[in-house]
Amino acid sequence: MQDQPTPPRFQPAELDWDASGQPQSRQYGDVYFSRASGLAETEHVFLAQNALAERFAALAPGQAFTIGETGFGTGLNFLCAWQLFERQAPASARLHFVSVEKHPLSAADLQRALALWPELEPLASELRSQYLAIHPGFQRLTFAAGRVSLTLLVGDVLDGLPALDARVDAWFLDGFAPAKNPDMWQPALFAELARLSAPGATLGTFTSAGFVRRGLAEAGFDMQRAPGFGHKREILRGRFLGQGGIAPKPWFARPGQASRERRALVIGAGLAGCASAASLAARGWQVTLLERHAEAAQEGSGNPQGVLYLKLSAHGTALSRLVVGGFGYTRRLLERLQRGRDWDACGVLQLAYDDKERERQAELAGAFPAELVRPVGRAEAEQLAGIGLADGGLFYPDAGWAHPPAVCRYLLAQPNIELRRHQAVLSLVHEGGQWQALAEGEVIATAPVVVIAGAADSAGFEQSAWLPLKRIRGQITALPASDASQALRTVLCAKGYVAPVRDGQHTLGASFNFKRADTQLSAEEHRSNLELLAGISADLEERLQASAQQPEQLDGRAAFRCTSPDYLPVIGPLADAGRFLEAYAALSRNARQVPDVACPWQDGLYVNTAHGSRGMISTLLSGELLAAWLEDEPLPLPREVAEACHPNRFLVRRLVRGE
Repeated sequence: MQDQPTPPRFQPAELDWDASGQPQSRQYGDVYFSRASGLAETEHVFLAQNALAERFAALAPGQAFTIGETGFGTGLNFLCAWQLFERQAPASARLHFVSVEKHPLSAADLQRALALWPELEPLASELRSQYLAIHPGFQRLTFAAGRVSLTLLVGDVLDGLPALDARVDAWFLDGFAPAKNPDMWQPALFAELARLSAPGATLGTFTSAGFVRRGLAEAGFDMQRAPGFGHKREILRGRFLGQGGIAPKPWFARPGQASRERRALVIGAGLAGCASAASLAARGWQVTLLERHAEAAQEGSGNPQGVLYLKLSAHGTALSRLVVGGFGYTRRLLERLQRGRDWDACGVLQLAYDDKERERQAELAGAFPAELVRPVGRAEAEQLAGIGLADGGLFYPDAGWAHPPAVCRYLLAQPNIELRRHQAVLSLVHEGGQWQALAEGEVIATAPVVVIAGAADSAGFEQSAWLPLKRIRGQITALPASDASQALRTVLCAKGYVAPVRDGQHTLGASFNFKRADTQLSAEEHRSNLELLAGISADLEERLQASAQQPEQLDGRAAFRCTSPDYLPVIGPLADAGRFLEAYAALSRNARQVPDVACPWQDGLYVNTAHGSRGMISTLLSGELLAAWLEDEPLPLPREVAEACHPNRFLVRRLVRGE
């Protein structure tokens, strides 16, 4: 997969406010909504022209409806659609709202704008509470216990929509007027609307420009003029008459479900398993979570502090785009936990510890907005950290640490999840449309869908043995805090990391041991971690009296990371490997061929694993991605990134490389 070019410098919205307190875009010289009544304009142009009241009321229980929008702006259209959905739709129905925004408002400007409509305040308050870590790329926000999701595509519309995988039922064509924003209103936009439209999809737009009407008609929409709002004499509405969609390569197609019974087994109650269970449960699934230990988060997800470490690339790699989207989703979810005890947005300081790292950091600083990451010199780094440092580096102001077991407990507290402890699944059998989980030859649970989320042990089943998973031991060291060490205010990262105090201890780590296969504490790895601390801060080392510590007497924890050969997680449906290699054998002769053969899926079998040392960043969003594959929903990540995390990538590579 090709890396994406570095995006243009991110530009948040710049607003001017008129005498009545209404915003106008400085970039485009245009208003965000009608000065007569923004609320009434939204209801007429977007809600009424798409007949949303009637369509929401007609939804079946459990059915989902997807709205696509160009121009999120103040969020007014989203809130109005959400409010109408709450009033009209069945209680179990779900709303997906996907919106592109090139210049997001700041949180302060959003709050000021939404204050204009007190009738929307309950929903506006929820939006404001989740409106943080809004960075370029795909950003997933969830509301109403998961019943309503908002996917913001932050960037240019002609970058965002081509990366989107969705079936849109209704379009809000907003954004600024064609005369003010000609770069958006292009034939390429109209083609993307057609590609993403479900059969019979509708649209409403405030503009009545002839070239817009003709362009949409050429793309497959039956366009009609409708009475305008306010000073506008006419607006446009339309209905899509085509089929839409460009079929992905068959091995990345959505498998669909032979059974629509919404019950699932999830194997493994670490972060990935808990996130998978929570995302499915939010969609009305009954989930049984099978854990071999006495509690959740007992293995790799059991460390006292997991760092929200953003290892980014300036070149738009799949991993970097996953990290930015995953960080935003994680950061918003953590707001629901107890700060200081379960998590802390204390910031993460990545130190520039050598020339190669300084060069990498200089490249990164120019590729991302300062709200996500910014360079700091040594003096500012010391001020942020509260201790002495040898170098400056990159500061991630919204990042910090979280307590993974607390995150798992929060996820498992959602309705519709049953945690069964001391349940070690040894094999899986598919019979009569149901998966049977067996332990010592006895069936312990059944469901039509299984999600394997057991880290490297995910490859321990006959059906998943072809997954190329790797186990890497890692050990952390728990250093007792001193009065002097409590001055540390941020997470510090160099070749290792050290976190501010939690429960009287600093977490220091972590080792990488490719040879040992046990979890006994190692004095040698404690010693290695102490050497990492010396490379991070000699001042902190002294404050902790680390040189006087006896490695044999230190406390800590050892567990195993699970990684894949390309260091991307493995999330999605599982194919039958043998039949797959037969079905697509032509790829071994010509990698550009796309045989017209349906993928031989293992019906209802999914995997979520290999999150490596970035589990706090990627696992929570992985639950949303897995649910999107299962429910045929808008993907919460660019299609290319979702495919880069797909299990079938390994089988395709085997064929292409002739292995």
